[in-house]
Amino acid sequence: MATNGEWMIKEFYEPDELPEEQPSTEEQPAKQSANDDSAKASKHAERSSEKLSVKQWAEADRPREKLMQRGAGALSDAELLAILIGSGNPNESAVDLMRRILSDCQDSLNTLGKRSIEQLMGYHGIGEAKAISILAACELGKRRQMEEFRDRLDMNSAETIYRYLKPQMQDLANEEAWVLLLNHNFKLITDPIRVSQGGLTETAMDVRMIARHAILNNATIIILAHNHPSNNPKPSRNDDMLTKQIDEGMKLLRIHLADHIIVTEDTYYSYAENGKL
Repeated sequence: MATNGEWMIKEFYEPDELPEEQPSTEEQPAKQSANDDSAKASKHAERSSEKLSVKQWAEADRPREKLMQRGAGALSDAELLAILIGSGNPNESAVDLMRRILSDCQDSLNTLGKRSIEQLMGYHGIGEAKAISILAACELGKRRQMEEFRDRLDMNSAETIYRYLKPQMQDLANEEAWVLLLNHNFKLITDPIRVSQGGLTETAMDVRMIARHAILNNATIIILAHNHPSNNPKPSRNDDMLTKQIDEGMKLLRIHLADHIIVTEDTYYSYAENGKL
């Protein structure tokens, strides 16, 4: 026998229009949660099938194995750097991560070497130790290049001096002044010596400090060099004044100022080549 409530529902709706029985409010969250879990599992499976870890690659494609079998020259920059950092992040292998970082650096190791530790640590998967390893590798590359120049070249031309100093000076954020101490055959006596460090636009050079380094190392020829972070090689009035002061001071000591080179990332300015020494 129908209750009053059932009779009222049947009176209001036609037989085919009776509302379907709705699940209880307790059942709905459980079903929704199950659907969400299923969707997440499906997406995770798709990602897993698309990306393999380095260990799952063919042996010939793994950076370390590739280096052992074919030599370091067969590896890309990203693969060599991946060996240094060892691992990537949950979504990228070490190689993929370094490819992305290099891409942000216009695929330039020179640009990568200018990144700070903090900038590199901005990438997921790069901690302080990995960032330091990357910058250390870039610095070693520069020093190797400098050794090659130092061992085989005479510092008797502005272009040679520029090629020697560029790897060291092109990344400097502030102006710095360095002096090269040479013997009478234009051979380097020591590594370049920094004689001053200034702001973004100028630096001051102490004639007495330069003279002291030259005398202590028995140098008969010196070459002055400083960088322009602005990448504009044109000398300033202050550059001209300092060059004149140092030239006059060295003449009193019978030390020859052979050149003053302004170093930028793309080119250089030579006082000797421009007839100003």
